[in-house]
Amino acid sequence: MRASLIQIDVDEGEPVGSRRRRVAALVREQSGADLVVLPELWTTGAFAYEEFGREAEPLEGPTFETMAKAASDAGVWLHAGSIPERAPSGGGATGDGTLYNTSLVFSPSGELAAAYRKIHRFGFDKGEAVLMGAGRDLVTVRLPGTTLGVATCYDLRFPELFRGLVDAGAETLVIPAGWPERRRAHWTLLAQARAVENQAFVLACGTAGTHAGVPQAGHSIVVDPWGEVLAQAGPGEEVLTVDIDPAKVAATREQFPALKDRVLGLEPPRHQG
Repeated sequence: MRASLIQIDVDEGEPVGSRRRRVAALVREQSGADLVVLPELWTTGAFAYEEFGREAEPLEGPTFETMAKAASDAGVWLHAGSIPERAPSGGGATGDGTLYNTSLVFSPSGELAAAYRKIHRFGFDKGEAVLMGAGRDLVTVRLPGTTLGVATCYDLRFPELFRGLVDAGAETLVIPAGWPERRRAHWTLLAQARAVENQAFVLACGTAGTHAGVPQAGHSIVVDPWGEVLAQAGPGEEVLTVDIDPAKVAATREQFPALKDRVLGLEPPRHQG
């Protein structure tokens, strides 16, 4: 399976509409790939909090339409990164106009295969953590030869989410991000850790550039189920393409069956004291 991670430079001087068109052209250029992955919140920048409300769009808004067409034109599975989604008004948990950090996955025919609302919101008491609602559902997507487990950026710090995705059948973990340069060492470390502990491929695609004064890490990375880094991008805009063998997941889990020795999480824990 050939995967292409498009590490987009989010330039604050570039209009969002122009960036959509530019990114769609980049997606179309990957027509030889099986899977294309874009970063988190590439329309606005992950740290451009003031833009979230202004640029928020419905699920089937302009980014949806542009990326669906690009996936269809290229004939690829497309993880289109994430957008600031505004839920429709009208009451109810998902119908009150709440903002979500929502990832979109399209099939090679341009159909929406999955949408994932980010569960772990970054910012503590500011930014995404207070401006956006939290998702609740784990999302997997079945592709020919592998099952994707979908997560976003800050989710990378929460291993229980990925173990849940593996329990749901995930073999390839896809993580779009807008990760800051000052914590780039964590980005690489955690991507490798999630691959090793879950015996899965990790495809982590970040942004380049600077969002609201926050330099981005770039360095998108592909890690195999043994934790070996197969490819890693540099700091700037780049397309990182790598061929992976999905069968290596089953082989690794058979050769080193650590997942079969799990205890905690499979039954209620016992506490003393």
